[in-house]
Amino acid sequence: MTTKGERTRESIIDASYALFAKKGFKQVTMKDVCDVTNMSRGGLYSHFSSTSQLFEALLEKMTERSETDIQEATGKGASALSILEESFASLEEETGHPEDSLSIAMLEYAQTVDAHVMEQLNRIGAEKWKKLIRYGIKRGEFKAVDADEIVNLILYSYQGVRMWSMVSPMKPEVYHSITENIKRQLIGETR
Repeated sequence: MTTKGERTRESIIDASYALFAKKGFKQVTMKDVCDVTNMSRGGLYSHFSSTSQLFEALLEKMTERSETDIQEATGKGASALSILEESFASLEEETGHPEDSLSIAMLEYAQTVDAHVMEQLNRIGAEKWKKLIRYGIKRGEFKAVDADEIVNLILYSYQGVRMWSMVSPMKPEVYHSITENIKRQLIGETR
């Protein structure tokens, strides 16, 4: 059971997502967070000492949620292909709505921290995808591919398209063609 303080902290994190997506990391102030959460500065500072700490908590929550979703699905014996398709659908949805993306905020945040912080986030994401690919191989749904190679393709093509979609409108067919290519590498011809 969560405490009131934990629920408040989660509420602050959830409310901050839209702020960081809209304004980026550098432009969000603690006053902005107070405004969207209707909290006093003292109340907010009792949970987070800075926008950096808040953004880190947001990234941590997103990372944990994504990893938990895949672990739960594999734990229930879900099809690796259905997990992959659901994950790709989420990525395609985000690419289609760059105004809801944390891409710019993440880039700005990365410029304020040691490289190892972002490398750690990348490692966590890579491991999540590797687990899914290995799960699919073990179940016979995916071909025996080099998981590292496919993970690099997923992570870096996604990041590139996501960042580019912030600069120039991206047709859904572009990202869809990338995800279909990845699926072909994993399962052969797509259905």
